[in-house]
Amino acid sequence: DLKEVCLSDYADQNLLILFFPLAFSGVCQTELSLIADDWSSYQDLGIQIVAISVDSPFSLKQFKEQLGLEVPFLSDFNKETSSAYGVLAESFALGLQGVAKRSAFVIDRSGKIKYAEVLENPKDLPNFEAIKNVITLLNKD
Repeated sequence: DLKEVCLSDYADQNLLILFFPLAFSGVCQTELSLIADDWSSYQDLGIQIVAISVDSPFSLKQFKEQLGLEVPFLSDFNKETSSAYGVLAESFALGLQGVAKRSAFVIDRSGKIKYAEVLENPKDLPNFEAIKNVITLLNKD
């Protein structure tokens, strides 16, 4: 939506941040479709979710529409957020450089990272079961 988003926008909420390498790639479509297919359980857990890649906002808008997701897709075109989270890949498949590694971070209401998973193999998917377990524990606090 071409709006700047900050972590503070999610203050007092549990947040799942999903970094993904590239819009319209097969594994990224699978990952985000898993979120879409299980959307109601994430809503039941009361977690906010954002998906971030280095793609342009225009590409991400089309990708989000294609998948039919409710999740905000955020463009890190300048690679600042990917760098800050330590997930910017220097090299990637097919000789591409400077994309986000597939990663998942659960951040609690106070802004602390409670779960971090950074995958070196772009074909691997985050452990969504472990993520849900962490979120469940956060809800008990």
